[in-house]
Amino acid sequence: MAEVVSSVAPLVDESRQLKLLIDHVCDHAIYLLDPQGRICSWNRGGERVNGYTAAEAIGQHVSIFYSAEDQRLGLPQQTLDAARSQGRLVGEGWRVRRNGEQYRASIVIEAVREQGQLVGFVKVTQDITERYQAQRLLQDAQRARQHLQRFEGVGRLTRGLAHEFNNLLTTVGNALDLIALRPGADARTLDLVELAQAAADRGSLLTRQLLAFSADQTLVREPVGVPQMLDQALPSLQRACPPRVQLHLDVPATLPPIATDGVQLHSAVLNLVLNGCEAMPQGGTVTITARLEQRLAPDLAHPTHRRYVAIAVTDEGAGMPPDIAERASEPFFTTKEIGKGSGLGLSQVFGFVSQCDGFVDVQTAPGRGTTVRLLLPAIEEVDHA
Repeated sequence: MAEVVSSVAPLVDESRQLKLLIDHVCDHAIYLLDPQGRICSWNRGGERVNGYTAAEAIGQHVSIFYSAEDQRLGLPQQTLDAARSQGRLVGEGWRVRRNGEQYRASIVIEAVREQGQLVGFVKVTQDITERYQAQRLLQDAQRARQHLQRFEGVGRLTRGLAHEFNNLLTTVGNALDLIALRPGADARTLDLVELAQAAADRGSLLTRQLLAFSADQTLVREPVGVPQMLDQALPSLQRACPPRVQLHLDVPATLPPIATDGVQLHSAVLNLVLNGCEAMPQGGTVTITARLEQRLAPDLAHPTHRRYVAIAVTDEGAGMPPDIAERASEPFFTTKEIGKGSGLGLSQVFGFVSQCDGFVDVQTAPGRGTTVRLLLPAIEEVDHA
């Protein structure tokens, strides 16, 4: 039998070896840029990561992979300038594929010099979106767990104080009722009784808020359809807002139900809406959204993904600096003037959501408004044992 001779040339040519090596790296985009940042050549991984064919990409400036906002800010040129001055730049950021989809990219840019002169750049890009999102989920879960642990001890103390305080208020209220019923009470006495009763009622409200924070209030948990609940609540929520503030509702109708107390959930959303209104004294829009999210449960010893319905209330106010945002859910912490608020609003929301096996996520920054998200487990994830 005659020996079959392969027509494929052996791998002896170094340039061919290098081309095959680079072309067969499919999970990294590797491309060569000229000193101005135009693409001279790239591998197959470049097409897979960025979505452009070689014919579409070669000759284009590297800025085509950046968002319009990053281009406006001059980020592509700043990146090249840093690589030119430092010789090598390592970093990550958001990039844009040909179809407009954003992805998280890990990048390495090496300045290429010959005899001291810059002749171009070698850039390597890897799509790390899945890893980035997993890290963010883990960080969010860890942060939520820290909040739960931080307030566990405070909640126990608050629970005991609230019950004792409630017993005292009950005694005071009963005494005031008896005084008001006495036939010989004059108008001045009745006025003082009314003032004292108003103070006792205010104390009762604070007690309920303390119990809500300490997760010791009684919840009537039942299946609640978030889209239907928010749609029905919208008129009353709008009436609670000043005339200069408009509510916008963006909730898909396909969300799964959650197991919670509908009255308390309405109260929590109203609380957040009113906070949003206070953050915009000149008026604006408060947006209420709800989405289904896959998150790591922060209350479990071993990280486990659960499906949450995330109800978010977003305002267009001044936002909060990090030190204020970190303390926003602490009981009695408030930035308002004395007498303008108890500081229990957000902590009450936090306690209610914690009692429903969920958690609260606050996203804010100075000049960028505030978003408070209530993450409540979808009903198929609730333990009915």
